[in-house]
Amino acid sequence: MVPTRFLLTVSGRDRPGLAGELFVALQAVCSEVTDVGQITIRGHLVLCIEVAPCEDAGLAELNAAVERSGITHDGTVTVEVTPTTERQAPEGRRLIVTLVAPIIDAAKLAGVFKAIAACGGDCERIVRLADYPVQSYELIIRGPDHEQLRAALGQVAVDQSLDVAVQRIGLHRRAKRLIVMDADSTLLKGEVIDKLAAKLGIEAQVAAITEAAMSGELDFTEALTERVALLEGLPVAELEAVSQELELMPGARTLLRTLQRLGYQTAVVSGGFLQVIAPLLAELGIDLAAANELEVVDGRLTGRLSGEIVDRAGKADSLKRFAEHVGVPLAQTVAVGDGANDIDMLSVAGLGIAFNARPIVREAADTALSVPFLDAVLFLLGISREEIESADDVA
Repeated sequence: MVPTRFLLTVSGRDRPGLAGELFVALQAVCSEVTDVGQITIRGHLVLCIEVAPCEDAGLAELNAAVERSGITHDGTVTVEVTPTTERQAPEGRRLIVTLVAPIIDAAKLAGVFKAIAACGGDCERIVRLADYPVQSYELIIRGPDHEQLRAALGQVAVDQSLDVAVQRIGLHRRAKRLIVMDADSTLLKGEVIDKLAAKLGIEAQVAAITEAAMSGELDFTEALTERVALLEGLPVAELEAVSQELELMPGARTLLRTLQRLGYQTAVVSGGFLQVIAPLLAELGIDLAAANELEVVDGRLTGRLSGEIVDRAGKADSLKRFAEHVGVPLAQTVAVGDGANDIDMLSVAGLGIAFNARPIVREAADTALSVPFLDAVLFLLGISREEIESADDVA
């Protein structure tokens, strides 16, 4: 039986015009190009072309066409022509697996691909998203059950100190148009309330309560009330001083700049204090914000809060309110946070990302990042470092 299709595998040194020369030569012997794919790494290409030959053409005619193209004459490129069987209808839905780590070595990749195979999955494509300041790859996987693969790769992530995200492929991934972030220890380095406490010399006392609350050991609202009470008498001028001292998490400006260029709405929902973070949020162009407000009388803190407390439930409610305000379904939202009071918000969002978070938060989130760069969030959205830098060059 005469094969109905042939696969041409081109391998070697890439150069401009190579593919064009080959396709020109193939015109006379091919009735159809049924599939094509190429990858180039460090100037070396692998180009695969599946063709349906003309009625009077076969292996000899295809090899002759390759010879006529001239692409193999200098010996830097080889072309292998082999018959292929009829393509079977692919089974299973595609999933996107994103890998992030300071270094992704052979051991990490071995663990990932073993887990994929054990779940009955097949890798169709690998794309490098970044090689600095962290490494990141995106894999397109066909076949396995979403939850099964997520569980298997979750164990690999623990064993190999690797951040792994498993997402269903589809238009919804490109349509997440609202991103909501926690402030303390996510957008910002450290905790604002600890910085305020330092002005009164009680930083250690307040920090201990903060840690217990963020780890889920204490009720957040009770812990917040207790810590704010300790700030009684602090001059309001110190709020302005701390506001000037705030440090952004590495990569925060890059993340926000890129998202805003893509048309994302950006929001901050914080259990911290609006008076302290508002100036910085305005500078960053944050569209929406919700945070607690400290009560001030005669220029000093009273040790109480004004208005409704933004606690764990309040954060989730704020995300819902913001999504409705900008006309974005919850499925098209992203939430990023690190503490136990972020869990409800992460659960409500279409994609919940635990950023350098406590174990209780990592377990509740869709995925987690442990690298110290906030712009790694972009890789989970399929945005590469090259695309980020290209946008900066154009701006």
